[in-house]
Amino acid sequence: MGIVNVTPDSFYDGGTHCTVSAAVEHALKLCDEGADIIDIGGASSRPGASVISIEEELERVLPVIEKVVSEFDRPVSIDTTWAPVAEAAIEYGASWINDISAGRFDDRMKEVAASKKCPVILMHSRGTPQTMQNNPAYNDVISEVKRELLTSVDKFLNVGVARKNIIIDPGFGFAKKYSHNILLLKCLNEIVQMGYPVLVGTSRKSLIGEITGKNANNRLFGTLATVAAAYLRGARIFRVHDVEATGDMLKVLSAIENDTSVFS
Repeated sequence: MGIVNVTPDSFYDGGTHCTVSAAVEHALKLCDEGADIIDIGGASSRPGASVISIEEELERVLPVIEKVVSEFDRPVSIDTTWAPVAEAAIEYGASWINDISAGRFDDRMKEVAASKKCPVILMHSRGTPQTMQNNPAYNDVISEVKRELLTSVDKFLNVGVARKNIIIDPGFGFAKKYSHNILLLKCLNEIVQMGYPVLVGTSRKSLIGEITGKNANNRLFGTLATVAAAYLRGARIFRVHDVEATGDMLKVLSAIENDTSVFS
């Protein structure tokens, strides 16, 4: 899943693709690099991000979605927490919803997902981007994340979202300290065992910076290590800024893990 942030303030590439032409160009570049899904978002969810109106979010994403869908024959995902944005994005050709709040911010999101019969990514988080990193605390991060994800999943299932359309995301970097992120990654197989496809979004995040001491511009190699660890524990969808490098790494890792010809 290639990331297209149509925002001026995202933590890594904020401002780089905030015009329609720049965002479309970047999305098509990710397509050429082998993206299976393009995830387009118009509102930053980094810690402390400013809140924008639904109208502004729509103005940012709809022209980009319309153009990308016309040139990309695979799924386009709308990264939003607001039902009106998801609904409009699907009308413009998006076919997935990626909701970092899992319906907490807009209760109508579950009805949109049900009526549109589209895949929906439900991420674990607490609070809002403005408050989520204010000393997040867990007694048992694995069991609490699992329980809260299941609560979100049940809300969507109960309004008619098909089980096959639900994808879960443990929410690395969202209401998590370094130790929480590391433990979630080490024990990701427990999230996978919940029975839903698992998306992992660690690309260039602060977790990697805390280990390597490098800023977001220099966290590619660290990102690849986290993706490899997640793949080996069963995750199969990876939301990344660097599609080509991640794809090559996963092809090689998959061949090593799954090629049985060496035994013949």
